[in-house]
Amino acid sequence: MTGAEGGSTVAEPAGHIDRARLLAAYALPDRVTSRVRMNFVMSLDGAVTLDGRSGGLGDDADRLAMGVLRTLADVVLVGAGTVRAEGYGGLRLRGENVAWRREHGLADQPRLAVVSSALELEPAHPFFADAVTRPIVVTHAASDPLRRAELAEVADVLVCGDAVVDPLAMREALAAEGLAQILCEGGPHLFAALIEVDAVDELCLSLSPLLVSGDAGRITAGGHEHARRLRLVHAIPVGDLLLLRYARAR
Repeated sequence: MTGAEGGSTVAEPAGHIDRARLLAAYALPDRVTSRVRMNFVMSLDGAVTLDGRSGGLGDDADRLAMGVLRTLADVVLVGAGTVRAEGYGGLRLRGENVAWRREHGLADQPRLAVVSSALELEPAHPFFADAVTRPIVVTHAASDPLRRAELAEVADVLVCGDAVVDPLAMREALAAEGLAQILCEGGPHLFAALIEVDAVDELCLSLSPLLVSGDAGRITAGGHEHARRLRLVHAIPVGDLLLLRYARAR
């Protein structure tokens, strides 16, 4: 199995896969280079939600992969809309993942960060109230200063950009906080903003064996049309679900 910046593509036999193999499959080349890794689950016909949430598309393999990706991350980044839609509370890794992080000199838990322009999350929201590490709010200078002050009571507030959140400034600000390995779990508008400034280094996509139809969105939404080429690092079938890892084409 090669890393994101290695050479070959690997296809695994279908069936069970354990946590140790996924830790190897998603291993990072280093922890110093700042990188943004996206993680999504998607149906065969491109839907990213079922009944309004992504959870219905995944299975145990997808959830295991998500836990591994969070274990490898310094910070888990989400948009405010995703926090509301998916019911994000305090992120807490399981004991075996905490042990792995300790063995590798990392803090027990990754930080959790939300990107918000309107700052419509209340300080009592479970995202803050149930946090096991101090959360981060990423916003811009034109956001409401009173709301920023309220949220600064329960989170570290990073101002990145003047009138809108600047994804590159956000990436630099997180790296300056010692959070170089960024795992972004959406939503689609945040993903599109990162693509637009060419800030996405990896896409980890769980392809669910479902056809959903309807009007569910895709993994990106909004922004201008841009084509960014990625290369396949691995394709791991686990039962009928396919775990795909793509990295920036060099």
